[in-house]
Amino acid sequence: GCRTLPLSAHVGFDSLPDQLLRKSIKHGFCFNVLCIGETGIGKSALMSSLFNTNFEDSPSTHFLSSVRLRAQTYEIQEGNVLLKLTVVKTVGFGDQLNKADSYQPIVDYIDAQFEAYLEEELKVIRSLFSYHDTRIHVCLYFISPTGRSLKTIDLLTMRNLDSKVNIIPVIGKADSISKTELQEFKKKIMSELVSNGIRIYQFPTDDETFSEINTITNGYLPFAVVGSMEKVKIGNKMVRARQYPWGIVKVENESHCDTVKLRRMLCTNMEDLREKTRAYYESYRCCRLEKLGGKDIGPENKLVSLQEVIEAKRLEFCLEMERKEEEIKQRFVQRVNKKAAMLEEAERQASMPVLTKFERVMLMYQEEELKLREKKKLLEDEIAQFIEKKAIAESIQSQVSVSTPVVSLK
Repeated sequence: GCRTLPLSAHVGFDSLPDQLLRKSIKHGFCFNVLCIGETGIGKSALMSSLFNTNFEDSPSTHFLSSVRLRAQTYEIQEGNVLLKLTVVKTVGFGDQLNKADSYQPIVDYIDAQFEAYLEEELKVIRSLFSYHDTRIHVCLYFISPTGRSLKTIDLLTMRNLDSKVNIIPVIGKADSISKTELQEFKKKIMSELVSNGIRIYQFPTDDETFSEINTITNGYLPFAVVGSMEKVKIGNKMVRARQYPWGIVKVENESHCDTVKLRRMLCTNMEDLREKTRAYYESYRCCRLEKLGGKDIGPENKLVSLQEVIEAKRLEFCLEMERKEEEIKQRFVQRVNKKAAMLEEAERQASMPVLTKFERVMLMYQEEELKLREKKKLLEDEIAQFIEKKAIAESIQSQVSVSTPVVSLK
C-alpha cells in the first residue's frame, strides 16, 4: 500500500550500509564453535588447521569419571576484521564405561548459554551490544573412522542436540581409511542419520550467490577432515601435511581431504549459522517464558502485554504468599494455645494445697509400712523354723556320737 516516489536529488541514505559496516567492523564479531568427539580424534588439530592458528591446548586423559567441557576464547584478526573465537571442546567424551548420559553435560552447557543470554536480555539495564555472546553457533561432531556405522553414543548425542545447535558431522582422521571405504562410510552415515530422524545443518541454497556451491557442498557431508600444523617440504614449498611411511597427506589439498571445503563453507555461511542459532534461542526463550507464565494471547483471544502478564503473576504470587502466611499464623496460634494449656496445668498442680500433698505422702508412707510389716513377719517365721531345724539337727548329732564305740589305736 506504499507509493514509490522518485527522488528529485541525492539525499544520502544510501550510505546506511556503509555506516553499519563501519560500526560492525569497529565492534568486531564473535563466533563460537563446539567440538564433540572422543579423546584423541583430532579436535585441536582441526581447529588449528581451519583458522591457520596454533591454538595451545593441554592434552586430556582417558580416565575422567564424567564428560567435561573446556571453553577457550581467542581474538583473531584478518585484515581489519576482528573475530572473537570461542572454542568449546568435550573432555572425556566416550571414555566412560556407562555412556548412556554422556550427552547430558553438553545439553546442559548449551542451555546454560541460552539462559545467560536470556537473563541479560531481561535485565532492567542491559547492554546486549557489548555483551559477550557465548551461544554455540556451530557444532562439529567428530565421527570415528571405523568404516562400519555410527555408534549408539553418536546417535543419542546428535538426536538430543539437533533441536538446539547447528550440527555438522565430520569424520576425524579420515586418512586412516581408504578412499573407497570413505565414500561408502559417508553414504552409510547419511542413511543412518535420515533413518533415525536426526537433522543436521544444510548449507542454504536460497541465495543465488552461493546457491550452486552450497548445493555441491551439501553432497560432501559428512566432511572427511585431516588436521595438522606440521609443515613438510614438498618440492620448493612448505605445506601443512601429515607424513607417513607410505606417503604424505596434504591438509590443504582437496583431493586428499575436505578440510579446505569445511573452512570455506564455515566462512561463507558464518552469518547464516548465527541466524539459525538465533532461531534456536527464540525457541528456547519461548519455552522458558511460557513456563514462567508469559503469553501473548489471553483467554479471550486478546493480545496481552508483558506488563499485564507480570502484574498477573505478581498478584498470584501475593495471594499465594498471603495464604501461606495465614496458614503459618494458624499453626502458630495452635502451638501457643497448646503451650498455654500446659502452663496452666503446671500452675494448677503447683497451686495445690500443702495439706493435700501431706495427706498423699502419709498414705504412701502407711502403705509402705504395711508392706514392711508383712515382710518382717515372714522373716521372723523363717528364723523360727531355722532355729527349730537347728535344734533337731544338734540332738541327732549328739545321739550318734554317744552310740559310736571308741577304738584304741594302741
